[in-house]
Amino acid sequence: MSDAYLKVEQQLLARWPETKLDPSLDRIAALCDLLGEPQRAYPVVHLTGTNGKTSTSRMIDPLLRGLGLRTGRSTSPHVQSMTERISVDGSPLTPERFVEVYDEVAPYADIIDRSGGYPLSFFEFITAMGFAAFADAPVDAGIIEVGMGGTWDATNVADASVAVITPIGVDHAQYLGDSPGDIAVEKAGIIKEGTFAVLAQQPLDAAKVLLHHAAEVGATVAREGLEFGVADRRPGMGGQLLTLQGLGATYDEIFLPLYGAHQAQNAACALAAVEAFAGGKGLDGGLDVDVVRQAFAEVTSPGRLEVVRRSPTVLIDAAHNPHGARATAEAIQEAFTFSPLIGVCAVMADKDVEGLLDAFEPILSTIICTQNSTPRCLPAEELAELAQGIFGGDRVEVAPRLDDALDRAIGLADAGQPDGSAGFGGLGDFDDGAGVSLDFAHSSVGFGGGGVLVTGSVVTAGEARILLDGT
Repeated sequence: MSDAYLKVEQQLLARWPETKLDPSLDRIAALCDLLGEPQRAYPVVHLTGTNGKTSTSRMIDPLLRGLGLRTGRSTSPHVQSMTERISVDGSPLTPERFVEVYDEVAPYADIIDRSGGYPLSFFEFITAMGFAAFADAPVDAGIIEVGMGGTWDATNVADASVAVITPIGVDHAQYLGDSPGDIAVEKAGIIKEGTFAVLAQQPLDAAKVLLHHAAEVGATVAREGLEFGVADRRPGMGGQLLTLQGLGATYDEIFLPLYGAHQAQNAACALAAVEAFAGGKGLDGGLDVDVVRQAFAEVTSPGRLEVVRRSPTVLIDAAHNPHGARATAEAIQEAFTFSPLIGVCAVMADKDVEGLLDAFEPILSTIICTQNSTPRCLPAEELAELAQGIFGGDRVEVAPRLDDALDRAIGLADAGQPDGSAGFGGLGDFDDGAGVSLDFAHSSVGFGGGGVLVTGSVVTAGEARILLDGT
């Protein structure tokens, strides 16, 4: 990375962190006003929810591009580089362009910093950068992921034509509430008058809140399991084959190169969102199935059950709350046949650590407790103490350095493999994803032998990805 990019990164990190909130849109609204309201230069698909936002946005992106639209996508947090947070036409900004956009926004941000009680936060600044980069491109559609919550999130100065609410669980309880219903009150704020709301399956109390709010503002609603959903799903090697019931048509033979029922449900939400968006452009009657197949076949979601190494197989997953951990555990049991599976875990101290550990306990032979580089991370020894109460002392190890934890886990996985290499434990072959013709097993398919799962936070996933790159 250039010195200019590293300087910008340091300047952004010196601002209020994403985890420190002030429930006000005043600063970001004032900044956007100075910038000429860039968030109003293109229609927006806005996403919130507890889990699945980033994966769903990464599915919406190629679907919209398949319709011939130029896209801008902002997501958070990043896995490895800040540039991931702002993408145009499916690709992150180059470091050079990231610096240019920062320099365009910085003089106006300085005015806001000097005019109020608090300076702009990291997230407010980078949100404005995304809005500005998309207006400059220019894009035909913005895909904007909420940072936290909804109503008071900096992204909510944009008014969505389509709002997507992915599954709501309990996370960030100290800020958003300690039940799905309470959290839904904040997340419902992205649904506004004239919005088309796409709702994933929700806990009952959350669903009631979302539907009541949608009715109050006169929004149109489509619900997973009623107006759209997953009609059929067959797991196979390298992903899964789906039949999706959309708002305008049924789409079959959709290859999704991601694992787990939760990703299939994310795909259904993404498809419904794009159908709703396209309907607003006069493209009623469903999408071209070949466009849909091609778009889903190219989806990636770094740090989400991502295979980053083989022999033994190492999976990286950014699950950081019990809801996400349960989905990951179920996907691993369905798609892989590891024996043993060794866990490497580093978790932020403000999370439901015991709930996350409890979700992973049934699938892990051993858990190696470690920590990532952030001050928010729970010390490895404290994590191990909690893990011993769930796993038992004989299944818990401590390695405070992440690189040491990875080495130890890979060694344990290697030792558990009869031939020293990971094999494949099932049937199923894919072609290139367009016009798929497959023979699937309905039982577990995927990698066999010993394996490693690195998990606990997005930061852990990103740092492990860097350490394992090229190995």
